[in-house]
Amino acid sequence: MTKQVLAVPSVVIRFAGDSGDGIQLTGDRFTAETAAFGNDLATLPDFPAEIRAPAGTLPGVSAFQLHFAEHGISTPGDSADVLVAMNPAALRANLGQLRAAAQIIVDRDQFTPRNLTKAGYSSDPLQDGSLDAYTLRPVPLTTLTAGALKDSGLSRKDAGRARNMFALGLLSWMYQRPTGNTVAHLTAKFAGRPDIMRANITALHAGWNFGETTEAFAVSYEIAPAPAPPGRYRNITGNLALSYGLVAGARRAGLPLFLGSYPITPASDILHELSRHKNFGVTTFQAEDEIAAVSAALGASFGGSLGVTTTSGPGMALKAEAVGLAVTLELPLVVVDIQRGGPSTGLPTKTEQADLLQVLYGRNGESPVPVVAASSPADCFDTCLEAVRIALKYRTPVVLLSDGYLANGSEPWRIPRERSLPDLACEFSFATGPNGTAEDGSPRFLPYLRDPDTLARPWAVPGTPGLEHRIGGLEKADGTGDISYDAANHEFMVRTRQAKVDGIAGELPPTAVDDPDGDARVLVLGWGSTAGPITAACAQVRAAGGSVARAHLRHLNPFPSDLGELLAAYDRVVVPEMNLGQLALLLRGRYPVDVVSVTQVRGAPFKAADLRTAVEKVLSDV
Repeated sequence: MTKQVLAVPSVVIRFAGDSGDGIQLTGDRFTAETAAFGNDLATLPDFPAEIRAPAGTLPGVSAFQLHFAEHGISTPGDSADVLVAMNPAALRANLGQLRAAAQIIVDRDQFTPRNLTKAGYSSDPLQDGSLDAYTLRPVPLTTLTAGALKDSGLSRKDAGRARNMFALGLLSWMYQRPTGNTVAHLTAKFAGRPDIMRANITALHAGWNFGETTEAFAVSYEIAPAPAPPGRYRNITGNLALSYGLVAGARRAGLPLFLGSYPITPASDILHELSRHKNFGVTTFQAEDEIAAVSAALGASFGGSLGVTTTSGPGMALKAEAVGLAVTLELPLVVVDIQRGGPSTGLPTKTEQADLLQVLYGRNGESPVPVVAASSPADCFDTCLEAVRIALKYRTPVVLLSDGYLANGSEPWRIPRERSLPDLACEFSFATGPNGTAEDGSPRFLPYLRDPDTLARPWAVPGTPGLEHRIGGLEKADGTGDISYDAANHEFMVRTRQAKVDGIAGELPPTAVDDPDGDARVLVLGWGSTAGPITAACAQVRAAGGSVARAHLRHLNPFPSDLGELLAAYDRVVVPEMNLGQLALLLRGRYPVDVVSVTQVRGAPFKAADLRTAVEKVLSDV
């Protein structure tokens, strides 16, 4: 049978089913094949916090959305063109995520009276006409998978667990995706269970063959590779990029890497990944609690390692006292906060960017720390190198902000050559001997004698002869580091620590502004993971004839030194945030600027269409 192949520029696919249906694996494998094919892509995994909600119910639905194209893209898509729903609950939970006339592929076998009731349906949506606005494609996935595996020796129930691979094969045929890497992945993953390995591979091929031979699918689609600069690429998630960034940062600094961490969603993947890299001089320590984790990392920094701790918002609160200790000890420390919905335990598997004020001010006393934020999964790598650089050069804890959207989402990443990465070994040196004189004229080590340019104190590795000194949480005397309760000394030390952080702004590059026509009166300013939706929204505004400028902040403390001048050049500044306006509050407090705050806290990234509407409303008022 010769079938029509249509060339399309892009598509958004959403897989959905029970948490036990292998939806995340299916989406991950489709993404990997798409990345290997050369398309630009962005993903949005969406899964529940419950380990295993009741099967067939709405709380147990897991989803994975993938947007891929023959051109550059910046978001996982506002709405899906195709939904693969493995049961009625998956259909009902995700119907609102579809565009008009989208294709819906369902496992017809799962639309039983019992499953319909559990999903809250009073009638069968496959029969009652409620899906007439869409292109409905009921496929007996369970029956077809069982038929393909009838000679596998597996029970029907066990064979049915491979229906996600059947669906993956069918979608791979529909969108001309290769399957070789998936076969290799399954072969390695189930090497110890050859029966399961063969079943999954057979189901994958059966799905492809079904698409090729059935009359139900008369059209497949072709999406050409996207143009990209020459280089070697791979698909990467934000957490994986952070892990690689930490390893690369330590290697470029010539330091051993120590991670002290307590498991917490969505940051745990970094601990898991770094534990695999002992060959790069990485030591990982899973502590009994959050304060032990950060304290161990600080101790590692005191001992001459690059100390790192990872967490999310609830853990960040628990680490506050030890981060304050790092501020007064003035030792390099990287604190990675993968933000999630709050407060308290909040929404562990949903994204938010509401920890900005916490990481800036959530410690007792005047306790300034530099703060940087990643803007995309791949940017997590570069932002990590910047956090390491600042921590080493200025001898200070640095907070790196990511969030659940970046942590679990993925995009193509051009693997850099090592020689292209910054040389971080030149950003610091260990103290080698006394640097001052005692009252009796003998040599003495002064642990708080500062570099005149950076205000960083010496980094003294314990055990080095002549570098004995006192550390602790009490206030230090300038120069000597002795305990001091002197009021004037305390004010001097507080202002000096603040000046050290403020001084970072002097070496930051000019803020990049995207203003193609140079006549925009409205600036959209973002930080963190809002970069993708803001980019897409501004492109839509310009395509409709509007003029708007766009800028994005990586450094949130200190702000770039040119930020005030930049903001003053526009009549209005629109600040989209996945919180209730935290950056907007900071900007209003620092600069005389008319800030329009656009906020949402839905546990999901902005949709480009919503931001476009907000920007066009501001444009109409200017």
